[in-house]
Amino acid sequence: MNELQKVLRAAECIRAKMPFAPEIVLTLGSGLGDFAEDVDVVCEISYNEIDGFVTSTVPGHEGKLIFGMLEGKKVALMKGRVHLYEGYDAQDAVRPLRALKLCGASTLFLTNAAGGVNFSFSAGDLMLIRDHISPFVPSPLRGENLSEFGVRFPDMSCVYSKHLCDKVLEAAKNTGVKLQQGVYLQFPGPQYETPAEIRMFRTLGADAVGMSTAVEAIAARHAGMEVVGISCISNLACGMTDKPLSHEEVQEAATAAKGKFTALVRESIRLF
Repeated sequence: MNELQKVLRAAECIRAKMPFAPEIVLTLGSGLGDFAEDVDVVCEISYNEIDGFVTSTVPGHEGKLIFGMLEGKKVALMKGRVHLYEGYDAQDAVRPLRALKLCGASTLFLTNAAGGVNFSFSAGDLMLIRDHISPFVPSPLRGENLSEFGVRFPDMSCVYSKHLCDKVLEAAKNTGVKLQQGVYLQFPGPQYETPAEIRMFRTLGADAVGMSTAVEAIAARHAGMEVVGISCISNLACGMTDKPLSHEEVQEAATAAKGKFTALVRESIRLF
């Protein structure tokens, strides 16, 4: 079965269970899964019930597709994502959003927990993703082009929608949430970066680093979706403090930021 067939099968499974066609797909990053509690849930579908979906093995990524209403919008929440370091390839990681595109979604709202590379950032900050750096991970567009989604050589001059970014900035102003802005870099993982690598990333222009998101944004733009993203800065990256890094720290920081994250995302979706 080729990739297009896998996506079509996944979309067919979702359509058979979904209560409505979603307008917005919201991907919840590490420690941010509790946001699903703020949605008026209509239907939950386990990834195990969807042909072609793979399941995350990482704590904090439950593996559910949740359909519900949020601020008057029809949303599909991905409570859990898969990562390349789990042994999956880039097409596994983006298959869910491609299937949801076929189910009617036109907007992808990405969230993640990330390490701060910019010295002006602090743990607990939220960062609007203005652009990304992705050559350290394989493109999800490698192999045969899925022309049903987009062209062989898609333009990436504006991955993150200026229109939606402006709405998030407006939402931050409305809610009083301090919002940083910057460039996100995807690193393959699962090991955390070395101090030398962080210095290189800073030289390249990165403000935050994580192990997801960029491949999803690429596939979504290839498919013609509007993309916006927010990083929760869970810690300062390796070498910026004397403290060793841990996944528990990432989850704790994301949980601590839940209030402002929830307020910002709710207000952003209201404005979209």
